Amino acid sequence: MFSKILIANRGEIACRVIRTARKMGIATVAVYSDADARALHVEMADEAVHIGPSPVGESYLVAERIIAAAKATGAEAIHPGYGFLSENPDFVDAVEAAGLVFIGPSASAIRAMGLKDAAKRLMEKAGVPVVPGYHGEGQEIVILASKAREIGYPVLIKARAGGGGKGMRKVDDPDAFPEALASAKREAKASFGDDRVLVEKYVDKPRHIEVQVFGDKHGNVVHLFERDCSAQRRHQKVIEEAPAPGMTDAMRAAMTDAAVKAAQAISYSGAGTIEFIVDASDGLKPDRFWFMEMNTRLQVEHPVTEMVTGVDLVEWQLRVAAGEPLPKTQDQISLDGHAFEARLYAEDAAKGFLPAIGTLHHLRFPEGPGIRVETGVRAGDAISPFYDPMIAKLVTHGANRKAALDLLSEALADTQIAGSVVNTAFLAALAADADFAAGDVDTGLIARKQDALTALAEPQSAHLAAAAIAAADIAADRNAADPWSSLAGYAHFHATPKRIRLGVGDETVTFRLSVAANGNVDLRFGDGVEGTRIAPSRLPTARWPGHVTVFSGTASHTFTVADPFALAEAASGGSDALRAPMPGLVKVVRAAVGETVEKGQPLLVLEAMKMEHTIAAPHDGVIAEIASEGAQVTDGTVLVRFEEIEEAKPASLLG
Repeated sequence: MFSKILIANRGEIACRVIRTARKMGIATVAVYSDADARALHVEMADEAVHIGPSPVGESYLVAERIIAAAKATGAEAIHPGYGFLSENPDFVDAVEAAGLVFIGPSASAIRAMGLKDAAKRLMEKAGVPVVPGYHGEGQEIVILASKAREIGYPVLIKARAGGGGKGMRKVDDPDAFPEALASAKREAKASFGDDRVLVEKYVDKPRHIEVQVFGDKHGNVVHLFERDCSAQRRHQKVIEEAPAPGMTDAMRAAMTDAAVKAAQAISYSGAGTIEFIVDASDGLKPDRFWFMEMNTRLQVEHPVTEMVTGVDLVEWQLRVAAGEPLPKTQDQISLDGHAFEARLYAEDAAKGFLPAIGTLHHLRFPEGPGIRVETGVRAGDAISPFYDPMIAKLVTHGANRKAALDLLSEALADTQIAGSVVNTAFLAALAADADFAAGDVDTGLIARKQDALTALAEPQSAHLAAAAIAAADIAADRNAADPWSSLAGYAHFHATPKRIRLGVGDETVTFRLSVAANGNVDLRFGDGVEGTRIAPSRLPTARWPGHVTVFSGTASHTFTVADPFALAEAASGGSDALRAPMPGLVKVVRAAVGETVEKGQPLLVLEAMKMEHTIAAPHDGVIAEIASEGAQVTDGTVLVRFEEIEEAKPASLLG
């Protein structure tokens, strides 16, 4: 077994590999770009090597730097994770040429499955069913259009290289074929440097079911059952599960047998996934599935297989790469219960799933039996524009599908993320969808229901009330060691009100709050003392710079919080008085009556909301009146009063 490995990846997959390596007593080396200098995978690894600037093309895709880092640190093998260089056969060749071990399949196996057309021809020879279509070399439009007519519309144009739905177009009739072909070729060329395509029959109610296979260097190949990845948006997986709902014994036997044949046909070693497209228009039938492609690496969704089989797939990868035989034979691998994986992303589902960025100011993941969280971030980490915006994978396991799905819904409701737009509510809506819950899932489900699944819940009065209380920082901390912190809104003789302004979309709403010594909150909507009273709310919240996020079930509502000092300064810009924007204690006075001051000059320090705030002059002027040091002031108290600058004495005459 290896004593040290390098992980040529980042984020949650690097953290995942490190955990298994640590369990096996194997030292780890992380690599990182400028953007990842303080990343979790860097902190977790035994050693870390900087490999370049933030863009992947200057760091994680530079094979020479990764190999050099492995050699410099004495690593014996390189684990590629998924994505980046994991399915690059030239990288495999370079790793082996450097005297290192690639923890994955051979370069020849990757090449055999790297191009969809060649892979499908190979599978046909191996007796694996493939989708009816044209996988030939001819790329002239007359050939492709003719083959499309022979296959019968609708058809699917697919780039022969790459994946992720790029270079893929559904065509419903011959008239639309030329434009769809040109578009697919342009996208394929831009994404993969290869504009060649294949044409296949479009399946009306397609399901995406894949089989996890594993081979070793001794000729053994096994399967670890199937995963259903049909819940997709634009060919990107959203929620995966194992086993596939509605799977019959006959269908499973046929599909897993085909998957093992596919792996044996290329003498496969390591973890791999055989992906099938299934016609589910009449249930799952053994003659209604076809080979789609093979992923010659560990999959993002591998945890659901681990949960239902009890197998650590990363450990198997390491053992097989070190030359050991597979730890188990086929008859020793069995299914136990059901598992789901939901991908938590920084993305705006309501705006077409646009990727988002931001700092994860607040991050709380669920815990408990049957729950597993795979992540590469911590609270305070930033989601950068350079990499995939995945925050975490939330995995649940139960005795059956309903139990696992119920636990997934509970886990999503217990997930709190603030600082970036996230897709938690969308995932929860999908998990609660009647068709999804019934297992009636196909790859078009999300597209058909996208508007309903991504609809935003409007904030209610309870959300506004919770946000106002959090922004005002008036909740009592009953467990505080400091007795003063255990008193909410403490004042000597009467409750001290606070004014809070929250941004709700394009609108600003004002609240006035005061707290009795017993902790009861009087919350009124509007500036006036007699404003409309609304009921206080204690929904969970997270405060972060300039914002408050309120969590309500699987939904969250983020409000901007107006800076009271900025508002006070703006309001005092042409005034003769500067008033306290909130209750507080005058800690320091830095100016005196009669002193000429300039705009922006510090005048005093006000302690409010457990922080010190410097109050500066909003304009040039002469101090006519200023609060005393140690004074306890309330919201609206005059802190500084000015004389007009024209009426001021010359500076040289001031005594």
